[in-house]
Amino acid sequence: MSRKLFGTDGVRGQANSGHMTAEVALKLGAAAGRYFRRDNSRGHRVVIGKDTRLSGYMFENALTAGLTSTGMNVLLLGPVPTPAVGYLTRSMRADLGIMISASHNPAKDNGIKFFGPDGFKLSDAAEAEIEAMLDQEIRLAQPENIGRAKRIDDGLGRYVEYAKTTFPKGGRQGLKVVVDCANGAAYRAAPAVLWELGCEVIPVGVSPDGRNINENCGSTHTQTCAEAVVAHGADLGISLDGDADRVMIIDETGHVADGDQIMALFAARWAESGQLRGGALVATVMSNLGLERFLSGRGLRLERTKVGDRYVVERMRAGGFNLGGEQSGHIVMTDYATTGDGLMAGLQFLAAMAETEMRASELVHQFETVPQMLKNVRYRAGQEPLGASNVEKVIAAAELKLAGHGRLLIRKSGTEPLIRVMAECEDETVLHDAVESIVAAVEAETA
Repeated sequence: MSRKLFGTDGVRGQANSGHMTAEVALKLGAAAGRYFRRDNSRGHRVVIGKDTRLSGYMFENALTAGLTSTGMNVLLLGPVPTPAVGYLTRSMRADLGIMISASHNPAKDNGIKFFGPDGFKLSDAAEAEIEAMLDQEIRLAQPENIGRAKRIDDGLGRYVEYAKTTFPKGGRQGLKVVVDCANGAAYRAAPAVLWELGCEVIPVGVSPDGRNINENCGSTHTQTCAEAVVAHGADLGISLDGDADRVMIIDETGHVADGDQIMALFAARWAESGQLRGGALVATVMSNLGLERFLSGRGLRLERTKVGDRYVVERMRAGGFNLGGEQSGHIVMTDYATTGDGLMAGLQFLAAMAETEMRASELVHQFETVPQMLKNVRYRAGQEPLGASNVEKVIAAAELKLAGHGRLLIRKSGTEPLIRVMAECEDETVLHDAVESIVAAVEAETA
């Protein structure tokens, strides 16, 4: 069954246009409610969280209307991180969890992510079934079985307390930490957790106004956090994205470590302590070849998946692995969370600093990266530039140049109308020529 509405991370797009409208959200809520409400018994429950986007109010109300129309009782969490929704869905015995967020995208965008009763994101098959229901007449609840909706105040507190339990007891206290919350979902949770664990906290990006999420801050604009770390003489910077499911770590010098370096550190430490299951780390095709070599040198494997943290999690669950993630900063630790959790990854990095008594700069550089280049080309709806004969010829020529020296990955983004062109090669001249030739060809087709 095909999916047209759902991408690699739920439904996403510009708010109030295309498929990201209140009308579609209403139908999605009703479809999801009917999908998870398999019988007519009472007590069906769904939790809804959101980030700080202005459009979140609109989608929250539309989803609630659709869900209650099928008999689901809705608990509204307000602004909470995406991983909090995964945790609370399972913790509160909900049938369904929903996060309203477009993650690292600008404020004009929004999205809807679904979690099953186990706290994990839905499979492609489940999303396809829900999407198919949008074209059918959805069976509504009898008047006496219409659901209720209410806001709850303790959801954030529950997540804060749980997050603290993932940090080793007796850990090193007093570290000065800059936390950049991207004016997003973690603007309350992240500073609270770090302060209660004994850190001196310098919060950045904690003044959301509905329009400034991810704006010159957060994990996609690490300069803000890096400058704050250096200016305040901090020991560490933790830079989250808009829904706090990804993180970049900044050391005391202002150097930024991406997800690959963080995963390398965790994999090596966990393998040494016996915590790493399956002798492998799960990451996507985007992760650097240097990470693969680093793991191989320690007798560990790199299991690669297609791009998207949900595919990483699916492989982890299928193979019994407990550590995975993406270069972009999704760090998935299924011992602690059902999805990427930027805050908990930051806590694990703090734990490494505490246990080794090493500075962040001594931990963030685990391996030498193979030169990698990534460029994005935007295209318009209806365009299929990768199918053009000239583009195919240029790609074939680039693959020939890279053969035996590197690798090439070209794909459509699952969250934005972009063609992503990525290559790795030890020879940076060959690398640059390969990527630029493909970008030029794709741009010619999209002009």
